Amino acid sequence: MLKRILSLVLVSVMATGLLTGCGSKKSADGADKTTTISDKPATIKMFVNSPEYTDAYNSFIAEYKKVKPNVIIELQVMQADYPTILKTKIGSDDIPDIFQTTAGGEIKQYAEYSADLTSEPLSKAMIDSVKKNVSLDGKVLGLPIASNLFALAYNKDLFATAGITKLPKTIAELEDVCKKLEAKGITPFANGYKEWWVQKHIFQHFINASTDNSEKLVGDFIAGKTTFKENPTLLKYFDFINLTVKYGTPKALEKDFSAETSDFATGKAAMITGQGGWAEQGIVKINPNIKIGIMGYPINDDPSKSTIIVGSGAVLRINKDSKVLKETIDFSNWLYTSEYGKKWFSDVAKAIPPITDGSYPNMQMVNDMQNILKTEKSGDEAIIYSLDSFHQKFGEIMQAYIGKAKTMDQAIDEIQKSWIQLGAAK
Repeated sequence: MLKRILSLVLVSVMATGLLTGCGSKKSADGADKTTTISDKPATIKMFVNSPEYTDAYNSFIAEYKKVKPNVIIELQVMQADYPTILKTKIGSDDIPDIFQTTAGGEIKQYAEYSADLTSEPLSKAMIDSVKKNVSLDGKVLGLPIASNLFALAYNKDLFATAGITKLPKTIAELEDVCKKLEAKGITPFANGYKEWWVQKHIFQHFINASTDNSEKLVGDFIAGKTTFKENPTLLKYFDFINLTVKYGTPKALEKDFSAETSDFATGKAAMITGQGGWAEQGIVKINPNIKIGIMGYPINDDPSKSTIIVGSGAVLRINKDSKVLKETIDFSNWLYTSEYGKKWFSDVAKAIPPITDGSYPNMQMVNDMQNILKTEKSGDEAIIYSLDSFHQKFGEIMQAYIGKAKTMDQAIDEIQKSWIQLGAAK
């Protein structure tokens, strides 16, 4: 059942008249360029689940209008039930021309529907580490939207008001910070636990802290070879969630992404959970003067386990059987290789580019990330090793736990069973 559609944007980009042959046009960087434009209209259907980039998507669609005025791009942005709706579309042979999945495990799950992009210019433009996350058997089967940054973000001014000069790296230090904030009348946490996906962003930090090989540990859970009890650091995840609810804004299960980021941006809370670099643009739009910092999630009593995570998880896939395959690949190559595209990641999407010619955006979280990584290592993006069908179920189980409809033992039992049933492509 469809819980919520965050945004449905239909952008129709059409020529005012059919164009044939050659004509002088302005390229994305403003230079005159002679271009051959097909007179064949084409409609590209794009189905994604990253609402934080909706404005950025609309920007590149509008820009592409100048390059291919005969192309219509229909953009549908969904979040809550995206994995389910995508499977429904595939099952009914209504596969979008461009659709979004995660990297890692889902590369294999959706391989049979994905165009091979290995020989395309966009593949050559990718950073090698990013290309590895979207490849299977030597074939590039997707193009990442961005490199992601996952961390616990905080309001520097509110921390200063509470006299906090040292960032917490253990769970005990984190609780002490919460008490100092509350003593000044400041709510410590903004939580968006109405969203299932925030849980996977938090939980992966605990997977990282449990092992030096996240892929193997996740694989062992999927194979039923290990349990939470054999990995006691994972049990600390429940302690962390309990702490955020105890010291968080009211009605955490009723707060979605927009409400959570609004609470943080307006100073109603000092820290924001389950988010990362993608959230900053919306936060700053609400409060341009906010000063944001990031830190690793405090896990247990070992400060070395508190790390930030950097990786590429969100991937656009091109339907190999698309009726407008050439036009769709042309559009994707343009995004990765044109002068506009090279700047789009950092200047428009405000994201860490997955391409070699990109530059870091001037964002507070990214600047903090660069400083942190001068002396500390980042963690692995463990969420890519499980399918989003598992992560959605995982999030729903945790919602029931937070709402006290399940005990911790019941939640753990269901998570372990769901990992086996839904964790990997069968």
